[in-house]
Amino acid sequence: MTEEINKSIEVLKKGGLILYPTDTVWGIGCDATNEEAVKKIYALKKRVDTKTMICLVANDFMLERHIKKVPDVAYDIIDLSEKPTTIVYDNPQGVAKNLIASDNTLAIRVATDKFCQYLINNFKKPLVSTSANLTGNPTPTSFKEIDQAILKGVDYIVNLHQDKKMANPSSIIKLSNSGIVKVIRK
Repeated sequence: MTEEINKSIEVLKKGGLILYPTDTVWGIGCDATNEEAVKKIYALKKRVDTKTMICLVANDFMLERHIKKVPDVAYDIIDLSEKPTTIVYDNPQGVAKNLIASDNTLAIRVATDKFCQYLINNFKKPLVSTSANLTGNPTPTSFKEIDQAILKGVDYIVNLHQDKKMANPSSIIKLSNSGIVKVIRK
């Protein structure tokens, strides 16, 4: 696993894209603080850049570094969730501008997968994590279902869990600082 982390970090530092297994599905990732790298993902997925993507952080400390005020209830949701849960927060900071939605929000998930945690911790920055599919196509549940255009469009494919059937995408909850909670995806 150490070799895969090192190879991934080498690509990420150069603004490249990786294809990697997450705690939910195979994801296309890049440095979430690099606007040019984020543009590459939008182009690869053929996705309009007004439709934002999820970021993964390694822990609560990294979450607090990239959200001005994390609502207290967020920690309860993260701790009590039985499946990976992404939370849409108000007032993100320190990430690429083209990741932030027009309403000044950002979707972030604290990774539960060990590889993702180690990778993000060692990279010391959040990663973009968007499903490994072209926009409009179904989310692949295994490595072998990933479109050739995606496989050819990334700079590095992580050589882990390629035979594993992946889970479903994460739940998504919008949590505004005004106290409003809205379930976007169960």
